[in-house]
Amino acid sequence: MTVTLRVVVDTLPDDVTPLASAAEREGYEHIRRLVDEWADGLNRFSRRGERLLVALEENDVVAIGGLTVEFSRVDWLRMRRFYVLPQYRGRGIGRMIARELLNHAKAFTDRVTVHAGDPDAALFWHAMGFQPMQCENYTHIYRFG
Repeated sequence: MTVTLRVVVDTLPDDVTPLASAAEREGYEHIRRLVDEWADGLNRFSRRGERLLVALEENDVVAIGGLTVEFSRVDWLRMRRFYVLPQYRGRGIGRMIARELLNHAKAFTDRVTVHAGDPDAALFWHAMGFQPMQCENYTHIYRFG
């Protein structure tokens, strides 16, 4: 099967709620926060440079990831809300989302941050070219150029 990426603009796909439930079963709350913040209008990934992507296999959402403004440096962007369903991991879907978002980000900033929530995430972001940088708000940084 082929996985495609879609930019989320006005409406969060219904399939994101089951994605949030799957994440919660693994102990991750960040996708539920995305759903709640979207519903409340607190974060729609609509500010300058922001973007939310879903990965679809056929019409099913199998992964998600986004970019928001880095709240500690408004001239930078931040990778957020990444999650890939367990049965789809290891197929390069997370890398596909991250690459697409980095390509988008370079038109808006020279740096992108991320807070790696666990050691596996830290390895993923390092493999994507992010360098460790301990800060209060993020753990890794990507520099263009």
